[in-house]
Amino acid sequence: MKSIQINGDGERMEMSPICAAQSFAAPPSTARADGKLRITLISPRGPLYRYRVGIWKKAMRYAPLTLTTLASLVPPEIPSEVRILDEGIEEIDLDRIHANLVGISVITGTAPRAYEISAHLRTRGIPVVLGGVHPTLLPEEAQRHADSVVVGYAEECWPELLRDFVGGRLKSRYNQSPGLKLVNLPFPLRRMYDSSLFHVADTIEATRGCVYQCDFCVVPAAWGGPLQKPVADVVADLKQIGARRVIFLDLNLIADPEYAKELFSALVPLNMRWGGLATVTIAWNDELLDLAARSGCRGLLIGFESSNQAALKEAKKSFNMRCSYLDAMQRLHARGIAVMGCFVFGLDSDTLDSFDETVSLVIESKMDLPRYAIATPFPATGLYKRLKAENRITTEDWTLYDGQHVVFEPKNMTADELLSNTRRAWRKTYSYRSIVSRLTGSRTQLTAAIPANLGYRFYAHHLDTFYMCDWRLSARG
Repeated sequence: MKSIQINGDGERMEMSPICAAQSFAAPPSTARADGKLRITLISPRGPLYRYRVGIWKKAMRYAPLTLTTLASLVPPEIPSEVRILDEGIEEIDLDRIHANLVGISVITGTAPRAYEISAHLRTRGIPVVLGGVHPTLLPEEAQRHADSVVVGYAEECWPELLRDFVGGRLKSRYNQSPGLKLVNLPFPLRRMYDSSLFHVADTIEATRGCVYQCDFCVVPAAWGGPLQKPVADVVADLKQIGARRVIFLDLNLIADPEYAKELFSALVPLNMRWGGLATVTIAWNDELLDLAARSGCRGLLIGFESSNQAALKEAKKSFNMRCSYLDAMQRLHARGIAVMGCFVFGLDSDTLDSFDETVSLVIESKMDLPRYAIATPFPATGLYKRLKAENRITTEDWTLYDGQHVVFEPKNMTADELLSNTRRAWRKTYSYRSIVSRLTGSRTQLTAAIPANLGYRFYAHHLDTFYMCDWRLSARG
């Protein structure tokens, strides 16, 4: 990892990892002797990403944007040195963290580890700020483990917090402004990550949030309605990256079809290849689908969730109902777009037949990279509130809230049946017979699909140890 220095004029200077380590050698009490505010930003290890696991030399994931975005938001008038630490790709020695302030980005599955890190650092007299989706969903819980908590998006809160900290007036909580707009923002400091550690190092975000209210999704509960960056800002960011392939991390890139059309049109002249997340509705919008393909789209993650109409209604995914997933896959494949299809098991409408029905659908539709999750009632979601009221949540050990453990009492099967059949679905889907059948039928983005399927086959047989949720994008058309 690299650190970034910001001088009093707002100029950013890049330091080598060795220099960064030397700079942090001083104890916290003397760390500001040179007048710089030393900030360390941490992404804790969790159930999805852990250092030194799997069969790949690189983490099978994309470079995240959270820490590099926070680093870019440090006010230019504050002389500072920023360091980022990601336990997903490196080990962290907490005793070697010497900072004036530490910020930790927290999802539900990493909350216990984040609290552990925070406790260790605070006993050493280092103030800790917690932010991210979990503190946004449960701010009172997070505040018990931190000096300050950021609730919501940090674009305005984080600079305000840093100015308050320097001025000696740090507040216990900073809430996102209801009028937040994603305009005139600095670009993430992506160079702070070692790009060699990721299959796709260039990631970007054009929008936030989603227009839908899916029952099990944290987005409506945590982030509210959608926000958009000006298309010109997105294009400017892409141009300064200079990437030939990129991943959009937006939760639903086509939530606003007109915005998506404007964005895709602006991508065409860039002659790049990209992947992202969308809903199956893109398959039924010929103009939008054709434009996506022409702009360089080569892969989409789509939440199909279930082939059971009752389950879709239960999950409030009515936009997935009464449409043929087989037809959708054919329309996407015809335009050279590969699909990572996501399904959820354990909804109240699911039965023991649901597992084989889903696997059969996946194979018949020639889905490029299927993925299964166990329904997880993340805190503050509609699903959580309903199961909590019905006294069906069996644990609130947040480390188990990873989509591969059963943390509630299912309706039409036992918890053991839900777990064992989900794992059986993984193994059946990633048998050699299934892989060959699906990929020979799809014949889409095979340079990415073949190694990804072989990687997923390994994980399908080692779910107790590993679980990966990202897929690399082929560099070829």
